[in-house]
Amino acid sequence: MFLMLQVLACGAVVFPGLFFAFRRILPCVFKHWSDADVVLVSERLVSSIHAAMATTAGVVVVSSCQGNVITDRHWLATHFVIWYGVPYMTYDIFAMYLSHYYRFRVKGHEDYKQHSLRTVNSFVRREFLLVLHHIALLTILLPVTLVSRGGDFFIGCLFLTELSTPFVSLGKILIQLSLQDCWLHKANGGMVLFTFFMCRIALFPFMYWMYGRHYGIPLYSVPFHLPLSTNLGNSCILAPQVYWFVLLCRKGYRLYQRSRRPAAAAAPALSDSAKDD
Repeated sequence: MFLMLQVLACGAVVFPGLFFAFRRILPCVFKHWSDADVVLVSERLVSSIHAAMATTAGVVVVSSCQGNVITDRHWLATHFVIWYGVPYMTYDIFAMYLSHYYRFRVKGHEDYKQHSLRTVNSFVRREFLLVLHHIALLTILLPVTLVSRGGDFFIGCLFLTELSTPFVSLGKILIQLSLQDCWLHKANGGMVLFTFFMCRIALFPFMYWMYGRHYGIPLYSVPFHLPLSTNLGNSCILAPQVYWFVLLCRKGYRLYQRSRRPAAAAAPALSDSAKDD
């Protein structure tokens, strides 16, 4: 029991500790930032650190369990879930709430002069899908991962879904620094779409294909060889990823259209200038 508490304390100390450290350091560097700016960037930096850890763990587990994707085990799969997965998801709900709270407090909303059940309720309503996603991971996916899994190959694959998070976070930080028009923000936007699609959507057909290759069955037959609960669980994980990817594509298209408007406006002016010459 004591060992379990020690294990849980690792992530429970690391992530909140990093968050509050960034909250102390960032105002010293960016003195003009509001509390909302500091909390947002602090949350994103911690998310990126966790994502880098999860992706690294995923690469190690996947590369070590390719011999037999159904039965091969790796100690890191279990340890990462317990040491860092559960504590991070718990912390992140709190960090998202703080980001929501300070964002609306800075805007001068009357209800956000202090924390209350009303501010918590507003946060849950506005970020319902994200909160539900985190709670489902905590109460369903992570316990199932530890109790009723087979091999660790597919657990490692799920760790790889975090690869897109640092790019998403970097995009928000660049906007915070008023660098949304620089080439880095545009290049990062392309990486967001690429990594999000590959590691959060295409990853699921890949896992089904690896399962089918192990048993020598075609990809289209794999769902019929899996329990209904497995297919439903994968669908519940995949559905919000598809929704968020569509939102990212729409946002990317809007930014692309916005970047073309100045060029389109400048073209007639240059044409008129040429005629005058």
